[in-house]
Amino acid sequence: MKRLIAFLALGSILVTACGGAGLPGLGGGPKIGMVTDIGQLEDKSFNEYSWKGVQDGAKAVGGEAKVIVTKDTADYKQNIQQLIDAKYEVIVTVGFLIGTDTLAKAKANPNIQFFGVDQFVAPGGPSNYQGLLFAENQAGYLAGIVAANITKSNKIGAVGGRSDVPPVVAFIKGYEAAAKKEKPNIQVLVNYTEDFNAPDKGEASAKTMIGQGADVIFQVAGLTGAGALRAACNAKVWGIGVDVDQYNSLPDAKACIVTSAEKKLQVATAEAIKRWKDKGKQGENFFNDAKNGGIAASPIRNLTPVPAGLEDKLKKALEEMKAGTLNPPSK
Repeated sequence: MKRLIAFLALGSILVTACGGAGLPGLGGGPKIGMVTDIGQLEDKSFNEYSWKGVQDGAKAVGGEAKVIVTKDTADYKQNIQQLIDAKYEVIVTVGFLIGTDTLAKAKANPNIQFFGVDQFVAPGGPSNYQGLLFAENQAGYLAGIVAANITKSNKIGAVGGRSDVPPVVAFIKGYEAAAKKEKPNIQVLVNYTEDFNAPDKGEASAKTMIGQGADVIFQVAGLTGAGALRAACNAKVWGIGVDVDQYNSLPDAKACIVTSAEKKLQVATAEAIKRWKDKGKQGENFFNDAKNGGIAASPIRNLTPVPAGLEDKLKKALEEMKAGTLNPPSK
């Protein structure tokens, strides 16, 4: 009889572990759910590293984690509702575009903690809904310093995802501002593909810019941008990644990636879950910027030698942003 009970218990654990993408429950701890932005979970960038952080956070609080991948913006509402119906205690939603549906669900479900990556919570918002925001303009500014200091043609490019997503625009505005401060006569080519999940569009956009003389390509377009970086490598020009250190996350493009404009997504989502566990409901906004290490430029790679003074310029800009004396434009 004891053996039978043990066998049934093991079967129960295996079912829990295989029931969805994520970590199995640990001793009946909290259930942590995430709904991705449109695109793929393994986007080597935004969705993937937010999810890594959710898994880290769930593990830290002894809970379980599950992710639902959004294929279309029309599915946001029902994807969040799936987690509500399954009694998840914390729900993380990813991306600016899902913010409206997240706000509505937070208002309707005051006992569930919601975190919104790249979602601004207006004053007076629900006490159970916190926006996890980043200073993309600062990270983009660091990328722009690098681009201006390595271009030989005096033309650089940026491939963006959707032009109606403020964080994407902020990255590119910071990039432009830094490049023009470094070299006032530099030409910055910008194209928004209006898609985060189409590598072929990113490749075509980058090829067009390279054909116009750009010798550095900055991608701010998720999986679409991965195509842009591959195009840069194929054309033997430099690439700059986004969100995470894409030298590591995109091995097929690592030969031409010199740096990435990082948002510490994995840290931000993990820490949010731990704050909830330690302090209870979280509201308003938590801002990740140069002051608290929420943004960065990845280490310089592939440049032999690194241009004289480049690393000092990056360090100086980061210190000025920490001090509040440098405020790059975001729109």
